[in-house]
Amino acid sequence: MFPLLLQLLLFPFIASAASPASPSRSSYGLSYSIDCGGISNFTSDLNRQWLSDRYFTGGAIGTVAEPQHFTQPQERTLRFFPPNSFGKKSCYSIPVPPGRYYLRTFTVYDNYDSKMRNPSFDVSIEGTLVYSWRSPWPEPVARSGAYADLFFPAADGSADLCFYSIATDPPVVASIEIFQIDSLAYDAAIAGSDFVLVNYGRLSCGSALFGPGFTNHSDLFGRVWQSDADFRDPKVKVKALSSGGRKVLGGAHAPNYFPPQLYLTAVTVEQPGVGLEYLLQVDTRLDYMVWFHFAEIDSSINAAGQRVFDILINGKNVASIDIFKAVGGFAAFDWHYIAKNLTTSPLSLKLVPVVGKPVICGLENYAMVPLDLASLPGQASAMRALKESLRIPDRMGWNGDPCAPTTWDAWEGVTCHRTEEGLVITQLNLSSNSLKGELPSGLGQKSLTKLDLSGNQFTGSIPESLGSSDLQLVLLNDNELEGQVPEKLYSVGVHGGVIDLSGNNGLCGVPSLPACPFFWDKRKLSTRGKIAIGLSCGVVISILLLVYVVCIKRGRNDYDFGPPQDLLSSAIASKRNKYQRQKMLLEMESQHSDGYVARVNPH
Repeated sequence: MFPLLLQLLLFPFIASAASPASPSRSSYGLSYSIDCGGISNFTSDLNRQWLSDRYFTGGAIGTVAEPQHFTQPQERTLRFFPPNSFGKKSCYSIPVPPGRYYLRTFTVYDNYDSKMRNPSFDVSIEGTLVYSWRSPWPEPVARSGAYADLFFPAADGSADLCFYSIATDPPVVASIEIFQIDSLAYDAAIAGSDFVLVNYGRLSCGSALFGPGFTNHSDLFGRVWQSDADFRDPKVKVKALSSGGRKVLGGAHAPNYFPPQLYLTAVTVEQPGVGLEYLLQVDTRLDYMVWFHFAEIDSSINAAGQRVFDILINGKNVASIDIFKAVGGFAAFDWHYIAKNLTTSPLSLKLVPVVGKPVICGLENYAMVPLDLASLPGQASAMRALKESLRIPDRMGWNGDPCAPTTWDAWEGVTCHRTEEGLVITQLNLSSNSLKGELPSGLGQKSLTKLDLSGNQFTGSIPESLGSSDLQLVLLNDNELEGQVPEKLYSVGVHGGVIDLSGNNGLCGVPSLPACPFFWDKRKLSTRGKIAIGLSCGVVISILLLVYVVCIKRGRNDYDFGPPQDLLSSAIASKRNKYQRQKMLLEMESQHSDGYVARVNPH
């Protein structure tokens, strides 16, 4: 897609360009500086905080063959991703809040693997292809490395920077830097933010390279500006201008926060009537956003109309510029233009004099790469859950977006389809991969038409969600699944589809399989068992409650109507006296009958 991208992006920001130690710069918002392959945090000579390697999905650590050629520690180590061990696609997933970001990467080979062959690979950000590295690299780049940068939007809580192996080549990366930028920067309110701005030239006119990580000059967005000397028409003699120590107003303002340093120098032509032309290599069939930066820092220009020039882009006159008329002297003035669907390269940017000589402080040229379609968020999260649940091995490369970029292969075993809403997963073939685990409920995506999980070691039950999809082919044979087969899933075979459940000794409940136990299903109580136990428990509880109530009432009756204790004792004593009198009379009668006359005491 980008055959000339590599040669232009490199700008070789070679390691030798670094400046002496200086105070640290500030940034607009959240930022990361990651030393890929580094094992510890450190502070650079420019007082920047670098993090040890983190947020990667796999890969291995390497070191350049000649570290003495690199002055910065983060340029000496790297991470590489062998596809045989980590799949075709490997990523850094860096946590960031939703917003827009500036990304800068450093890539180097320097024969770290002793194979004398630099690799071919692609690079994407947030599922959109942005860089294509092809072997052989230019020799200076292969040995000393190069920087590339872009602006991108992030919406899902992470920035996914992914690498895709071409053939069997292992992608490499040495450092990653991310800086948050203003959400409205670079005309996002009008031009939109549904694209990646890939840097095809960010030039400072009349000065050397400057920017965070290279000099002590600040840029809130982390941008680095390189000298324009290699991009001007060499046949045109130019003269450098300087503000002479005077401050230039209006630079570091929202939303772009261009650095004040940019407007302190400029170039103009030596001969009157001569235009100033820049030639920038581009890839065709893309739109380009070009920014021009001006400031009238020549104190001899003190009125409107004294310096006027036209801007021609590929020969087309697109604007007439009078800096003093627009903002006055010693003030920043920026203007931009979008060149549509370029068909030729290089891109010609020419300043043609009308009155006086043209002057310019800086240039930016960005390819407007449309964001590629991404997997629907629900499906992407379901596939990530599936990866964890099924313990997908690293060699399958299940990293980043399952379906994007569309120019790459989807995840191994995954087939995707383009819709108006985004990319959806229609087929999943993970057969004979020695996978283990239980099938998650998120497996049953509505868009899924073919599912082949045969020949693995999956356990547990078949999720009910599979019955809610539009499956036409279901192969779950030769696993260790068990329990009730969902009726809706089995109906796939009844309605003309294909379903194979053989080789799972624990499955039950549909024709051709054993009936499920009445009380036991899927290694747990079945619904019928739960109902039966629930009813039984209800009956037992009711009986116990009835007995309890009856006993309570009976106890209360005995207490309310029982005779008092003293009355009961009196009755017993009365009965005892009566008994004794009767016994005495019987004894007297018995004595009388035997001729014994009882002696009676007179009263």
